Amino acid sequence: MSSQKDKILQIEELLIRSIDTIYPSKDALKEKLLAGKKLRVYVGIDPTAEYVHLGHTTNFLILKRFHRLGHKIIILVGDFTALIGDPSDKNAVRKRLTPREVKKNLKTYKNQIGKIFNFGDRKNPIEFRFNSRWLSTLSFQDVVDLASNVTVQQMIERDNFKHRLADKKPLYVHEFLYPLMQGYDSVALDADVEIGGTDQTFNMLVGRTLLKTYKQKEKFVMTTTLLEDSVTGEKLMSKSLGTGIAVNEQPNDMFGKIMALPDRSIIQCFTDCTEVTSSEIREFAEKLTSGTNPREVKLELARRIVSMYHGKKFADKAAENFINIFSNKKFPETIKTYVVQKGERLDSILLAQKIIKSKSEWTRLILGGGISIRFPDEKGEVKITDKYYSMTSPIILQIGKKIFLKIIPNL
Repeated sequence: MSSQKDKILQIEELLIRSIDTIYPSKDALKEKLLAGKKLRVYVGIDPTAEYVHLGHTTNFLILKRFHRLGHKIIILVGDFTALIGDPSDKNAVRKRLTPREVKKNLKTYKNQIGKIFNFGDRKNPIEFRFNSRWLSTLSFQDVVDLASNVTVQQMIERDNFKHRLADKKPLYVHEFLYPLMQGYDSVALDADVEIGGTDQTFNMLVGRTLLKTYKQKEKFVMTTTLLEDSVTGEKLMSKSLGTGIAVNEQPNDMFGKIMALPDRSIIQCFTDCTEVTSSEIREFAEKLTSGTNPREVKLELARRIVSMYHGKKFADKAAENFINIFSNKKFPETIKTYVVQKGERLDSILLAQKIIKSKSEWTRLILGGGISIRFPDEKGEVKITDKYYSMTSPIILQIGKKIFLKIIPNL
């Protein structure tokens, strides 16, 4: 009896946690799950960068819950669709990748995703597929047949396409092909369920249409919440923008970048990026509303996430390093944080943020010993003497006696 009760609770969480909408309905999917039907469920990811970030893990963690319930899960790498470029949520044409770039990007994808899944599971093996296997073999006649299932009116109803047309920005025919290709993935996989962010809703619903046409079969679509700043609406994780926290980040870098996230994103990150129980997440939310310093709750968030990908030992060490560096009592309680591109030059960052006025001011500060990096060791600080200093790891920067900045390099 208890195992059946546990299963029902797992299904309830599966249908709610990190979920925005379920098509055609939550009740219809719940009925299938309670009936014990084994479903084929997949998540697709295009290798448009060399890393998998925490935003992707929302979908993978849901996929993992399906696997625990005994369903067949598939991780689909869009090595062919990456050559086209997903136009979803883009206000300009997306740069197309070359086959060489795609091959380079996906080199470590399975290892990165393997931090979440056990690819050695023999009882219920996890499939790892590439959509070039079927998309690269389609004839022109096949593509024409696919295109006959979606109207131009449906395509241009997409918000990003409407905006580009209104702004007289180019809209290329190949961009219409992307949702058709992604939709055909569902046919090739004979999928029962597809999981993806809300920005993928149109593409995934095209897959529903194509499955009905080609196999007279219904497919469930589960759209998931995106990691976004609730105030600015900007994505916290984006391969296109070069932002995000990769699952293969070094522990200290991962910890620092999580601590740099807005306080208002703490609970969503617990929900979407961890396997912390829902009841424990409610406790963290109550702490925040009752006046607990958000920094303390965010420290726990960072520990939990780093533990997932590096183990508790490295998470505890990263926490210790962060506290030593960023909680020194000599620093102001509030220090402005900048997340920058890895390898970006420090003088360019300070100029862009208008912290210094000119290159000559930068040179004067360097020559006068006016810029230093603060460390927790006995030295206390290290003067920057290299005019071409570039960012490789998180630092606290001190300029003169009064200016302190946290600078954290992204990928």
